[in-house]
Amino acid sequence: MEKMDRRVRKTRALLLQGLVKMMETHDIQDISVKELTELVDINRGTFYLHYDDIYDMLHKVEDEMFREFNEIMEQEPLGTPTLSSDGLLLEFFRFLDRHRDLARVMIGPHGDLTFVNRLKDQIKKRTLRFLESAQSDANYEYLCSFIITGCVGVVETWLKETTPQSPEEMAGILGTMLMRQLTFVPEPA
Repeated sequence: MEKMDRRVRKTRALLLQGLVKMMETHDIQDISVKELTELVDINRGTFYLHYDDIYDMLHKVEDEMFREFNEIMEQEPLGTPTLSSDGLLLEFFRFLDRHRDLARVMIGPHGDLTFVNRLKDQIKKRTLRFLESAQSDANYEYLCSFIITGCVGVVETWLKETTPQSPEEMAGILGTMLMRQLTFVPEPA
C-alpha cells in the first residue's frame, strides 16, 4: 500500500511539474493531456487514473493548495488579530515559498483567474478583521479593494523575482505596508 501511495504521489508530482512548466508559456486551454503526458513521459491512461482532464487537474491542485493555506490561516490564536511579521504573514509567505513555481504561474499571464480570485477572497477574509472599525466609513469598500489588490500585487512581484527576498523579509515588508495603510483608516463618527 505504501509503495502505491508513493507511486501516486510521484506521478502527481511529475504531472504537476509538467503543468507548471507548460503554463509558463501556454494558457490552460491550450494545454492538452497528450502534450502534458509526453512532456513528463507518463502514459495518458495513467493521467486519466488521477484526473478527468487538464481542468480537473488544475481544479484539484488549486483545491489542495487552498486546503493547506486555510489550515495555516486557521492556526491564528483567538483574540485580537495582529499583523506581526512573525505570525500569519510569515506563514503566508512560507506557504507561497513552498509552492512558488505553482503560485507564480497561477498568478502569471497564463495563469488561472479563478486562483487569483480565490487568493483575493482569502486575503479579504483575513483583512476584514483589521478593518472592523472602518466598516461605517463611506470609503470602506475602496479601502478593502486597495489593500487586497495591493497584497496580491506584492505577492505577484515577489513571485516573479529571480532572487527573491526571504519569507521573513517579505512578511516584514508587507506587514509594515499594511500597518501604514491601516493607520490612515478614519475613526468611526
